[in-house]
Amino acid sequence: MDSIKSENPLYILMISTHGLIRGNNMELGRDADTGGQITYVVELMRALARHREVGQVDLLTRLIEDPALSSDYSQPVEDIGNGARILRLPFGPSHYVRKELLWPHLDQLADRSLHFLRQQGRLPDLIHTHYADAGYVGQQLSQLLGIPQVHTGHSLGRPKQLHLLASGRKKQAIDRQFNFERRITVEEDLLVNVAMVITSTRQEVTEQYGMYHNHVSGRFVVIPPGTDIARFSPPGRRKINSNVVHMVDKFLSDPVKPMILAICRPAIHKNLKGLINAYGSSPALQEKANLVIVAGNRDDIRELDEASQKVLRELLLDIDHYDIWGKVAIPKHHGAEDIPELYRLAARRRGVFVNPALTEPFGLTLIEAAASGLPFVATEDGGPQDIVANCCNGLLVDPLDPAAIASALDSVLSDKQQWRLWAKNGVAGTRRHYSWDAHVSKYVKEVRKLLRRDRKRMRRQIAFTMQDGKSPMPLARKALISDIDNTLIGNRKGLLQLVDWLKNHTGSIVFGIATGRSLESAVSVLKNARVPIPNVLITSVGSEINYSYKLQPDIGWANRIAHLWRREALEQVLSDIPGLTLQPVENQRKFKLSYNVAPEQMPSLHDLCQLLQEHHLHARLIYSHEEFLDVLPVRASKGHAIRYLAYKWGLPLENFLVAGDSGNDKEMLLGDTLGIVVGNYGAELEQLRGMERIYFAQGHHADGILEGLAHYGWRSTDS
Repeated sequence: MDSIKSENPLYILMISTHGLIRGNNMELGRDADTGGQITYVVELMRALARHREVGQVDLLTRLIEDPALSSDYSQPVEDIGNGARILRLPFGPSHYVRKELLWPHLDQLADRSLHFLRQQGRLPDLIHTHYADAGYVGQQLSQLLGIPQVHTGHSLGRPKQLHLLASGRKKQAIDRQFNFERRITVEEDLLVNVAMVITSTRQEVTEQYGMYHNHVSGRFVVIPPGTDIARFSPPGRRKINSNVVHMVDKFLSDPVKPMILAICRPAIHKNLKGLINAYGSSPALQEKANLVIVAGNRDDIRELDEASQKVLRELLLDIDHYDIWGKVAIPKHHGAEDIPELYRLAARRRGVFVNPALTEPFGLTLIEAAASGLPFVATEDGGPQDIVANCCNGLLVDPLDPAAIASALDSVLSDKQQWRLWAKNGVAGTRRHYSWDAHVSKYVKEVRKLLRRDRKRMRRQIAFTMQDGKSPMPLARKALISDIDNTLIGNRKGLLQLVDWLKNHTGSIVFGIATGRSLESAVSVLKNARVPIPNVLITSVGSEINYSYKLQPDIGWANRIAHLWRREALEQVLSDIPGLTLQPVENQRKFKLSYNVAPEQMPSLHDLCQLLQEHHLHARLIYSHEEFLDVLPVRASKGHAIRYLAYKWGLPLENFLVAGDSGNDKEMLLGDTLGIVVGNYGAELEQLRGMERIYFAQGHHADGILEGLAHYGWRSTDS
């Protein structure tokens, strides 16, 4: 590709949270999480970085500090060249764990990603996520930052769950192992929220994503991935690496026979058991060829994760059951550089590659085999359908039918003329259809189209956003947070001046509101007052945080305040308390119970707290105006919400200026924030007078806020 970059090159942030990712010497097959997806994201990153319209590509993944692993995975930044980097952020356990165990820690990655972007001082143009867990993180970043998200699923929960059930696994067991419920929920959410879904095949769109309720065909773009033709090519006259030959042949009684080669992770859905059953049940196939299974790396099976142990143990037991020792090779170790040599060795021996997976979203190994001049037999479920259509170099089978697998393998091995035609077709087909340059050219074209649409949409929105529509939250230096009633609103002339000031400081000042009103009520009041939707809305007495004109909820805040919250139990215990009457349903929220109060009948707050303790319930009770009682999670309040924002966005608390008028605002006025008490304040705030970081204004409502801005020096042009 042209090495001269365009005038406005793209910055793409890719996210792949699991697996062992590094630029070179990838440990493919080390475990169930380090396979084709790792190859895909690293090679896509390299190919994108070469394109003239891409200036920077960052691949964000997990920093792992584990004495059992290479120190490469603990390096925060790995420079790949051409503006490409692997970025590693710590989240969850410091040691390596399988991907299903990372789900509880993904909110932490979202927060740390925001901190990184603030420190960097630059936002990406696009977020591209890989697999459901990264999709969850990317969705939060996309919504919080106003940056479009593109997603590649790689492996989807619904079809995988279906095939595991069809293979005889128990639903409860596989749900516990693979966390399907949460994964599928996230995948459904992604289909609603992402700007574009990239798939490898049309079948993936219609049949696999077609199983989802939120399937919308207009969001999908089919772009087959590429393969590195320089690495994968037919054997020709070159000599095969002797170490690779020895790696295979030491297991075999008659190594000169053709090879049936399988390369995959030791994962149950790869269906290695079905392959062994097919081979072990066919004496004719055993007579004709050896079976070579390259299923990851191991020193001791007992040291692997539980799922990999189970697959490999069953594999060895089945080999013993069929008594096919000397006909099957299962090497313990291989490097990334050995994979092309294994394909070439199998091609030289006139063998066949096999992928019997229960479902295969794409099938990168099939492309590699085809480029190496090696015909294949593959599952009929998924991407192999498109590969066979493009390359005409193999057969598709039902992966749940061992007899069909054996018959197809036998057919490929028996017809020498057909074998040569398939080998030739495979090489030509991969060069025509599966180059990385072609992939990236279409990718960049679709992304440019997406970004043009997104910017047009952003220009139609009225909000305190940066010029290109992105949120100012990660790069702003200061934040102004105000109560609504009797603080922001109440003086029309002052409010107009304040709104003008905020518009003039878009990008450097975050504007937010903090109110006891519900989100819907707050938005309605702001619209009536002709105040553009703020960057951040803290509503329902601090129990909800939403962002900008889209009113995107802060999932991390919801997860944080859910701690010890038992809404139904609280409502039941308080149902018989004299003096408390539930307010109408529109005033009730997921994290807020609201009551009207008859003060002469209601027990004291101390007595109510004691009652909740007796029932092992935890809540924050907010009593206001001797009329209302709000019951909130212990972690929820306007003050806590502001402190959470400071942490989440990496903005020091002393750079927050908060404005209020009543006792309801007291908590958020105290502490390290700067405070403004407007001139029309309630008497309950008088006790704050004289505090160093709280300014009592003379002006009322918005005039008081403007006066406070001047007092703290924020109205100067360099704010």
